[in-house]
Amino acid sequence: MCVYDVPPLARALAPAGLMSSVEATTLPCVTSEVRLRARRLDVLAGEPVRLAGTLQEGGQRAPAGTRVELQRRAGRRWRELASSRTRGDGRFVLRFTPRRPGSELLRVTFAGGLSGPAVASAVSRVEVFRLAGASWYGGGGGLACGGELTSATLGVANKTLPCGTIVTLRYGERTVRVPVIDRGPYVEGREFDLTEATKRELGFGDTGEVWTTS
Repeated sequence: MCVYDVPPLARALAPAGLMSSVEATTLPCVTSEVRLRARRLDVLAGEPVRLAGTLQEGGQRAPAGTRVELQRRAGRRWRELASSRTRGDGRFVLRFTPRRPGSELLRVTFAGGLSGPAVASAVSRVEVFRLAGASWYGGGGGLACGGELTSATLGVANKTLPCGTIVTLRYGERTVRVPVIDRGPYVEGREFDLTEATKRELGFGDTGEVWTTS
């Protein structure tokens, strides 16, 4: 059984001698659960993100019209991005369109009510990318950020990002997180030079476009 506190106003309006009977209300507990079909999402900035899932209450699909909310982590707080309502089978779809590259934590919440407490889904991460021209380089020699370049060195060269900046790159179905270790490339239309090891990790060709969160 679950015990729900009676609001202060109800206590104040209760007739004398009946205060003990309105101190709390006991109702059956109903367990609520939000289930998502995806835990990580990779999209290009400006493309819609679609999150689908189901809401269950007491082991059964929630009734149609139940409100669910998509939130993003902002510092120590969660802020609303979008909301939707369940269909008759408890399913829901939430959509939003990120505008800037970066990484955000998302969750789906259900406000709850007398049937049960508020619940939230497991946290999902959305990686928002943009397109960037890239090439690769190898050989040896010194690096602008210190150290020596070898065939096993993971990293990228970039003209402006500070040395040591961690860059997330995606190519096809592969993703790597590597530091900025050198300067370049100095060819128009290219933002990154991948080291030989980074090229192998991504399955990248000679030149082309990669997705980046930077």
